[in-house]
Amino acid sequence: MRRWEILKGGKSSECGECLCDYRVYRLSPGEWAGYLMAGALFCGVTAYVFYRSIAAFILFLPAGCVYPVRKGRELAKQRQEELRLQFREAILALAASLKAGYSVENAFVSAVSELQELYGEGGMITKEFSYIAHQLRMNRTVESLLMEFARRSGLEEAENFAEIFAVSKRSRGELVSVVSHVVHVLGDRIQVREEIRLMTAEKQLEQKVMSLMPYLIVLYVDFSSPGFFSQMYETMAGRTVMTGCLAVYLAACILAGRILKIEV
Repeated sequence: MRRWEILKGGKSSECGECLCDYRVYRLSPGEWAGYLMAGALFCGVTAYVFYRSIAAFILFLPAGCVYPVRKGRELAKQRQEELRLQFREAILALAASLKAGYSVENAFVSAVSELQELYGEGGMITKEFSYIAHQLRMNRTVESLLMEFARRSGLEEAENFAEIFAVSKRSRGELVSVVSHVVHVLGDRIQVREEIRLMTAEKQLEQKVMSLMPYLIVLYVDFSSPGFFSQMYETMAGRTVMTGCLAVYLAACILAGRILKIEV
């Protein structure tokens, strides 16, 4: 009875269709509308700052319409990073249960109990491990369940863990010692990745602020001294210079993003 109470943390513990593909973030209609408006607003400000032209706004508008797609990818990555940290705690709990002498099925049940305390019944990894524990009771193999989770999660660490777990179980080797070693290695890797992400978070914020500075400077000068930039928008030479400035600005943003993108 206690085991079933641990597993009934929502539909996801029984229904595979309730589990999501973490590689794709599906925006709600409200999110689509909000990000479309944000993209259109940014295109309008860019057209005003660099060209003061409605034609330029119409030309930039398709780029603004792509913003929800880009934001969806960004949110998917953020969700994967959160799942990666939760996965680390899950495999640590699983390894501890196996070391204590639990069977694989009971180890997952015990891990679910700990994950519920850490992340609640609605936690991503809680739902995933609840589903795995429930499916094990339905005589499905742990190898296939872990590989299924690894594919949906898009996490390299989950794929490595699933493959090594499957090989160890099939070869009837020292499953507990192998899993403990793998958990230690993967846990350290995830911890290093998180430390790097935290160290670069401040620089990423600075980069976002610096990206807004050209807009703020132009808008400030324009409103404090009307007509100061009129030659830049009314002559061909001025438009050419502003086009060059826009190209340099975009190149700087792309370069800054690549510099701050550190893979572990």
